Amino acid sequence: MSAIRGARERARTEVTAAIKEEARRQLADQGAAKLSLRAVARELGMASSALYRYFPSRDELLTALIVDAYDAIGAAAEQALARTDPGGDPVERWTAVCRALRAWALAHPHEYALIYGSPVPGYAAPQDTIAPASRVGLALISVARDAHAAGALRVPEEADLPEAVRDDARNIADAVGADLPAADLPAAVFAPLVAAWAQLFGLISFELFGQFTKVVEAREEFFGQAAAALARAAGLGGAADRG
Repeated sequence: MSAIRGARERARTEVTAAIKEEARRQLADQGAAKLSLRAVARELGMASSALYRYFPSRDELLTALIVDAYDAIGAAAEQALARTDPGGDPVERWTAVCRALRAWALAHPHEYALIYGSPVPGYAAPQDTIAPASRVGLALISVARDAHAAGALRVPEEADLPEAVRDDARNIADAVGADLPAADLPAAVFAPLVAAWAQLFGLISFELFGQFTKVVEAREEFFGQAAAALARAAGLGGAADRG
C-alpha cells in the first residue's frame, strides 16, 4: 500500500507542478487578471473538473503562485546573505542582498510583477502569503541586527519621529521580534529601514517596467550605488547611538 500511496503522491506532485508551470506561462502571456483555470486545463489536456481537484478556484492557484514567488525571491535574498561575513561591512552585505533581489526580478519578471506589481482585481491574499512575503524583509533586517550588535548602526531618536510613525515602528518591531527573536533592534530603526526597503523595490520596479529607458543606461552600476546609498540612509555603517 505504501508503494501505491507513494506513486499517487508523486503523480499529484507532478501534475501540480505542470499546472503551476502552465499558469506561469499564462501570466507571462496575458497577466494575472486573465488567469483562467479552464484555459490552464485546456492547455494541459485536462478536464476542468480534474483540475479543480488540485486547485478548487483561480484564487487558490494564484495564492500558490504567489507563495512560490515569495519563497523564491526570499531564498535568493537568504542565500546572498549567507555568502557574506556577518562581521563584514554592513553596507556591502545589504548591497549584496539587494543585487540578488534585482537579479531574481530580472530573471523572473512576470513572477515579480505578480507579487510587487499592481494588485489582481478581485483577489485578496490570504494569511498563507504572509510568512513567505516576510523572508526578504527579514534578510535585510538581519543585516541591521548584525550591524547594531557591532555598533555600526545609526539609531534615530524616537522623539524625532512623528507619533504615528513611532506607533508603526513599534508595531513592526514587535512583529519582527516574533519572527527574528535575536533582532533586539530599537523600534525607531524600523522607520528608515522600511523607507529603504520601499525605495529598493521602487528601483527594481522602475528598471523592470521600463521607467529607466533613455534615463539610466549603466543599470547595474547605478543600482549598486543606489542600494549602498539606501543602506547608509537606513543607518547602516553609522555609529550606533548608545545613549
